[in-house]
Amino acid sequence: MEDVLDVYAAPYDPAHPVVCFDESPKQLIGEVRDPEPPRPGTPARQDTEYQRNGVRDLMMICEPKRGRRDVLVMERRTKIEFACCMRHIVDLYPEAASIRVVLDNLNTHKPASLYEAFPPEEARAIARKLEFHYTPKHGSWLNIAEIELAVLSNSCLSKRIPDAETLQREVEANVRERNAKATPVKWRFTTQDARRKLARLYPRVPS
Repeated sequence: MEDVLDVYAAPYDPAHPVVCFDESPKQLIGEVRDPEPPRPGTPARQDTEYQRNGVRDLMMICEPKRGRRDVLVMERRTKIEFACCMRHIVDLYPEAASIRVVLDNLNTHKPASLYEAFPPEEARAIARKLEFHYTPKHGSWLNIAEIELAVLSNSCLSKRIPDAETLQREVEANVRERNAKATPVKWRFTTQDARRKLARLYPRVPS
């Protein structure tokens, strides 16, 4: 936990940007019957029946200190998709000496995944640019990308979305709008706060 908090507390450094990464599934749901539009005195009506059209996975990449985010929509989330996301991050920061990536401890979130997706030379080149900082077990709330996914969902994905094309359009429109504002995330929970408020989570040291 303190490792991630120290990363957040460090001053902005374009040579070593801090990027948060997280994933979330989105069920595609189509209408069985056309919704009834709103009329005077009557809100819009949506049938309780619906059609499942599969699932897409949203890969959130955000740089909290600059208020920027990028979202990739993928068909699944395996080691291969994770590796592709890491390559995408490296491509976003060609001038960076290293990229500090905050992410959870999912079993696919390992440098070894790069070698299952790319030739060894390319996998090694990507791995050398990335510095992983893992959130602790039950500490996913420390990942700003998880917060960004919640904002995205509440902003434009809480309605029924029937297909991948519509999902892509909704995501891209939201990302453009929020990136235009470029509002940095002001993370206020510090290591000292953790030691004081979450003392129960620390190992007990014999006195």
